[in-house]
Order: sequence, then structure tokens, then C-alpha cells
Amino acid sequence: MSRRGNRHANAVAERFFNRLKRACIQRRTHTTREEARQDVFAHIDMFYNSVRKHVRNEMLLPVEFERQQVLKAEGV
Repeated sequence: MSRRGNRHANAVAERFFNRLKRACIQRRTHTTREEARQDVFAHIDMFYNSVRKHVRNEMLLPVEFERQQVLKAEGV
């Protein structure tokens, strides 16, 4: 691990949080912490995990990739 504050040390996490900030945190003002929490979780659950295709998953949606892995494990 490189020194603290080096954005290249954890590029994947930095990219995720950058997208999260642009998508839901900077676009609106949350009146409560609970409202902000729900907005972040909704973004992760609805967009990031089911709509966004991932290069490492052969350009499949994460949900579809997981489904295929379950089918392979079951021998279908």
C-alpha cells in the first residue's frame, strides 16, 4: 500500500465514490442523515448493482453475472 492520500492506492474505491458523489450527493440537498443514507443505498442497489455493466464481468450486469455463476455452480 502506498502513502496516505495517494488516490492511486485504491483507484477502484476512489472511482466508485466519485461516481456516487456525482450521481446523488451533489445533485440534491438532503434534510436529514437518514434521507441521505436512503438515497445512497438506493443508488447502489438500483443503479450500480443492476444497471451498470462491468468490464470484469464480461460486460454483463452484476445481477446477470451472479445468476450465471449460480447456474454454473448448480451444473445447469
